[in-house]
Amino acid sequence: MRLTVIGTGYVGAVHASCMAELGHDVLGVDVDAERIAELAAGRPPFYEPGLGALLKRGVESGRLRFGTSPAEAARFAGTHFLCVGTPPLAGSGAADLRYVEAAADALAPHLSDDALIVGKSTVPVGTAAQLAARLPGTEIAWNPEFLREGCAVQDTMRPERIVVGTGSPWAEARLREMYAPLLDAGAPFIATDPATAEMVKLASNSFLATKVSFINAMAEICDATGADVLTLTEAMGADTRIGHRFLAPGLGFGGSCLPKDIRALAARAEALGLGGSVAFLREVDAINTRQRRRIVELARRLVGGSFAERNVAVLGAAFKPNSDDVRDSPALAVAEHVRQLGAEVRIHDPEAVDKARAVCPSLQFTLDVAKTCEQADVVLHLTEWPQYRELDPAALAAVVRTPALVDARHTLDPGAWRAAGWTVHAPGRPRLGAPAGGA
Repeated sequence: MRLTVIGTGYVGAVHASCMAELGHDVLGVDVDAERIAELAAGRPPFYEPGLGALLKRGVESGRLRFGTSPAEAARFAGTHFLCVGTPPLAGSGAADLRYVEAAADALAPHLSDDALIVGKSTVPVGTAAQLAARLPGTEIAWNPEFLREGCAVQDTMRPERIVVGTGSPWAEARLREMYAPLLDAGAPFIATDPATAEMVKLASNSFLATKVSFINAMAEICDATGADVLTLTEAMGADTRIGHRFLAPGLGFGGSCLPKDIRALAARAEALGLGGSVAFLREVDAINTRQRRRIVELARRLVGGSFAERNVAVLGAAFKPNSDDVRDSPALAVAEHVRQLGAEVRIHDPEAVDKARAVCPSLQFTLDVAKTCEQADVVLHLTEWPQYRELDPAALAAVVRTPALVDARHTLDPGAWRAAGWTVHAPGRPRLGAPAGGA
């Protein structure tokens, strides 16, 4: 089949590349000519495991091409996936739909009678109906994406579910045909109406965010009472009704999805006069933001109460591992706050240094962990890259000024670090601290 992908950011580039891999002929369209040139050359504009090979293979096969013309898109195919961004509006947190509307309006004059516009952008419920009123006679469907950065190719090629909201049998049939290779491999297909499909992504992300903030709230109580949050999560997660996934205490969530989506759902509910039903989401957001301040305060205590003339080493800049995305990164937020309080801050990250430097030019970045930790008064582990689990604590102890570690992600082995002479601190684990054999 032939299809277009309008918007070649994170979702669009992945979707276009994966659809070409499934054997479809795909045209990716974007107003950003520089990005289009990069993609057409087979170079992804961001780091995502597996995407580079997929993109290159699609371009070289001729099944995947890129351009900037909506008219060309309408001529190329009758099915158009909208994958443009929906950033939050300043002040309210509601989703800004101007890019969705602009993409639909740009296609509208060129569409054929049997055109199908399929939204993949994360939008508030009611958006498909608004587009249908804007484009009378054009079928509008919604097919939300459920991509995890760092696993996006896998999530597309082996999805846990495909949700499609349509208003007609022929639109559903077209999308079933589009996804046939995945359905034949056993992917669940959930057919519904557009409004329900729009709700699925925001509701899912809000639930996941709630789990993260809940366990971080429990970590605060553990800190105050001497309980251990990791044992708590182990015991809670053993209950199959709760499960272990996203029951991960630490620095909290960031990125372009969870923070944005809980605010967008809360704003939409408030606009519908139902703000009381989701008032807890505002607290979920507040608990998450509070984790960043808690790590800053813990680090400040460890350096004697003031960051003045102190060196702070930060491991991680991306909001999560296996990504170079620094949007709403908790790690960068902590690092910048510490710098503003007077510390000299150096940051290491395997992939996100360039993007982080563009966002926070006042911070220092290195590609060498030992250099990052040189003469550090405290080391903050803020992004759980697997490489950091392989570090040699004894070697790092030889280069820091004070062997003090804050493991804000709970993925380092505290026993190994303490045996090498480090004091180890982690939110919700008050019994950690002095090195083995220490006071």
